[in-house]
Order: sequence, then structure tokens, then C-alpha cells
Amino acid sequence: MSEFFKLSERVKELSEKAEISAKDTFSGIDDILEYNTHKVLSAFSKNKVSEACFKGSTGYGYDDMGRDVLDAVYADIFRCEDALVRHNFVSGTHALTVALFGLLRTGDTLLCITGNPYDTLEEVIGIRGEKGNGSLSDFGVKYDKVDLTSEGTFNKEEILKKAPEAKVIYIQRSRGYSLRPAITISQMEEIISECKKINPDAIVMVDNCYGEFVEKREPTEVGADVCVGSLIKNAGGGIAETGGYIVGTKKCVELCSYRLTCVGMGKEVGCTLNQSRGMFMGVFLAPQTVAAAVKTATFAAELFSLLGFETFPKKSETRSDIITAIKLQNEENLTAFCEGIQSGAPVDSFVTPVAWDMPGYDSQVIMAAGAFTGGASIELSADAPIREPFAVWMQGGLTYHSGKLGVMLAMQRMEDKGLI
Repeated sequence: MSEFFKLSERVKELSEKAEISAKDTFSGIDDILEYNTHKVLSAFSKNKVSEACFKGSTGYGYDDMGRDVLDAVYADIFRCEDALVRHNFVSGTHALTVALFGLLRTGDTLLCITGNPYDTLEEVIGIRGEKGNGSLSDFGVKYDKVDLTSEGTFNKEEILKKAPEAKVIYIQRSRGYSLRPAITISQMEEIISECKKINPDAIVMVDNCYGEFVEKREPTEVGADVCVGSLIKNAGGGIAETGGYIVGTKKCVELCSYRLTCVGMGKEVGCTLNQSRGMFMGVFLAPQTVAAAVKTATFAAELFSLLGFETFPKKSETRSDIITAIKLQNEENLTAFCEGIQSGAPVDSFVTPVAWDMPGYDSQVIMAAGAFTGGASIELSADAPIREPFAVWMQGGLTYHSGKLGVMLAMQRMEDKGLI
């Protein structure tokens, strides 16, 4: 199978078996890829993207044609009224924070209906960390939540009880550091419709990180008012060097833009430097890159299921993000897996990942990420907090064949250490 990497016969045989098992799933992924490629190309054509759009501006960034056209492209891809796509969003968490502070005011209630959000937002909201640090709580924003059911679905009864009091109803699409399933677009469509019936003024906001282009529809196509994500995940296609986006209704995007820059200026300012070309090319390639990541995730789930490990999602479940979670049972397995993933990276393959106190997390985290762009989760990576149930969350893969090899090397490292 490979003359360049030392792989045991067992690794090769089980990998071949896993790939055969995933064949039908791969066909469905290719169907979504073709649909989303057409959607993106249509947006580029409609908005007359030209080479002039790639020229970066400096200073205030007045009359930056590329910036404005890129916003219009995103609005068309997400089938919504407006978009704010900027390289100076430093992460998905930053873009989400801008949106929350842009939309919420003193006395408002933020209602998370997928349980507590991703770890890095807990201090932003004020449910963790010191008082007085500038969290939403410090500004008098109230927080409430509804946990998902034990099956990982919306607790509709509890949500509809609390929705009337909410200014922002928040949905986290991806699983984060949990083993619950990602929220599908169909599930979102149903709960958004129900919430809007009893509170038509509520703003439904979706953390779309890890979910873009995994399905044919996006949250803003089924009633979400605001959708937020990172350009070093799916939407950047492995090309964008940094950045994030906020898409949705014109009013919501305007309020968010006032938080990013300042009231009265909003989207009209902000130079693009030399980032525009990468952001355009990134979203153009995103459907293809996401399809490779989903295939890699599917292969990993098949392979490690064959080894007897519990994986999430199951083969029969609809995927709505690029992540596969694998319960590796103990810290030794977890560490060896991450070491193997790192050895299959195109960058820093010689580095040994170790757990450390990563900013924004309440447990030590081990992260395998040999990427062209630092922290880019659309590139093959695996990370996990060092805590029960010792699960690893694996995502990315710029190409399927490189991603597949990385997963095989993870198995090989575990085998070499006598763990499997």
C-alpha cells in the first residue's frame, strides 16, 4: 500500500476493509460535494468576482471592492441578506464573541439550547472565570441553557418553556468536547420554526464551526438569523490564513459589524491587506476540502470501530460536522493516537505532541496539528482534554489520501507500543 511509510500487514488489511465498508458513504459525500461546488461557483459568477477583487487595501480600507464582493459571495452561498467576512477575526471564538456582544444588551437573556457552549466561550459568557473581566455577565446579560436529551436531540418541551424570555437562542452545531451528535440542518429547521412561533422577535444564532458544506443546506437557509464560523476551519478551504465570518439578516450583521469596528462605521472600514485572494480561493475550494475531511473522518470511524473502539458518529447517523470522536479508554492510547496523527502531518511531523495548559480550557489538552496554517482544524488534527472518557476528537484532512494515511499511522503508533 505504501513504500514510503512502514505499515504492518494488519494495519493495511484493516484499512482496506474499513475503506470498502465506507464506500456507500463516500458516494453520498461526493453528491454533497458536487451540489455545494455548484452553489459556490454560482455565487462567484453572480457577483462578478475578478482579479481586481484580490488587490488588498491599507489604512481605513475605504471602497475596498474585494471586501464588499466577498461579503456578497458569502451572503449568496449562505442564502441570506448580508455577510461580514474579515481576516481580523482571530478565531471562531472571536467571531462568536463579536456576534454575542453585538446582539445582546443589559437585561437580555442568552439561551443556549444545546447545553453549555464550547469551552472557550464559557469565560466570554461569564459562567467560568473571574468577575469583572468584561464577560457578558458583567454587562448584565443573563444566561440560561437547555441540555440536549440523552439521545443527543433537542429537549423541545424545555426549550419552548424558556424561549419566550430569550433575546438570543443559541445553537452549537458541532459536538465540541462532547460525545453527543452534531445537530443536523433538519433538526435545526424544526426547532427554529417552533421557537419563532412563540417568540418571533428572538434572534436564532448558530455556531457553525466545523459544519460548513457538510450538508447541502446551511443554518441560514432554515431560519437562523445569524450564523458564525472560522476561516481556518471549513469555510477557508485550507487556503485562508486567518479570519472568520458572520452571515445573516442585514440588521443582525450590521449590529455585529458595529462591535467589530465601531458604531456608525461598521462594514465600511477595515483594510484587507493581502488576505483577499486567499479568502476567495479558500471558500471556492471549501466544498472539495470539506468532502476530503468528511471522508477522512468516516474512514477513521470505520477503522477504529474494527479495532473495538466506540466512535461517534455511528455509521448509520447523518453527519453534520467534520469531526469523529473516538473513545480511546485511557491516556496511553490517547497519547499514542495523537503521536501517530502528528507523524502523518506535512508540517512538523517530527514533533511529539504533549498535553499542556491551553488558554481557554479548564483541563490540559493534547493536540496533534502539523498544519500549514497554525491551528487550522480543516487540516488533519486530533485533540483531546486529558480527562475521562479519554476520547479524542479528530478532524480535517486537506486531501483524503493524506488524511487516510495519517489515521493509519495513528493505528500503527498504537500497535508499535503494544496497545492494540
